[in-house]
Amino acid sequence: MGYDDYLAERFETHRGHLRAVAHRMLGSVTEADDAVQETWLRLIRADTRRIDNLGAWLTTVVGRVCLDMLRSRRSRAEEPLETVPQRPAVPTTGTGPSPAPDPERDALLADSVGVALLVVLDTLTPAERLTFVLHDLFAVPYDEIAAIVGKSPAAARQLASRARRRVRGAEVPDADLVRQREVVDAFLAAARAADFDALVAVLDPDVVARTEVGVTTGAAAVARGASRFSRRAGVPVPALVDGRTAMAVFVEGRLDRTLAFTFVRDRIAVIDITTDPARLALLDVELLRGPREP
Repeated sequence: MGYDDYLAERFETHRGHLRAVAHRMLGSVTEADDAVQETWLRLIRADTRRIDNLGAWLTTVVGRVCLDMLRSRRSRAEEPLETVPQRPAVPTTGTGPSPAPDPERDALLADSVGVALLVVLDTLTPAERLTFVLHDLFAVPYDEIAAIVGKSPAAARQLASRARRRVRGAEVPDADLVRQREVVDAFLAAARAADFDALVAVLDPDVVARTEVGVTTGAAAVARGASRFSRRAGVPVPALVDGRTAMAVFVEGRLDRTLAFTFVRDRIAVIDITTDPARLALLDVELLRGPREP
């Protein structure tokens, strides 16, 4: 066995842990796999002779990668919702391990991070989110976290404490499907009419809209994007996507995209938009009526 194969084998023993960390940090299986792949690329470029504890080193690196990705999200917060080009394939090296599609794995990851927690985590700053996830969920010491976020251990402890208070004080998302459907119908009607005020009225002030390529945050930005998004071709159909209140949008009889919603206090708190055909194929989509013109 060559050294590259040996390194890849050792990396594989940590992949599940790294993917779990990245998914809790990013709330997206696709982005989590990207972060893990970037961690592998950094490993093969590193001087591994200087790494005493590979697991700790990899956790630190994947944390830094996720922190960069979260900060990049903030910088793209005004990205329009209709801009959803297909994600490029993640580059791999000739000897590097590359993840294969695994619906069972994706389901386990989704179950491991409840929707309620993801909603709350999306309201934290990137540094707060990283500190909370690494310390409270994975028991990473504060001095190691401090090196990632560029703060003192005491400041890292304060970040975690502030994040912990917000998580503990968060409200559980609503579970009334009838009321949720009414809110989604109001959202769709307001979007079709380009009624900005009506859109803002059904959105949580800190609403998060996620696509495969980025995140839009805040009611005003999401409302502007929704108005443009609604003018795209397609027939929206009420649906449940993985058990969540949703819309499935059909173009020429083919499922083109889904919008799955999470609610807090009868307002839309998260919109997950899926357009990638491979990702759509993994979703459990239950239509509540046929895809016909309204």
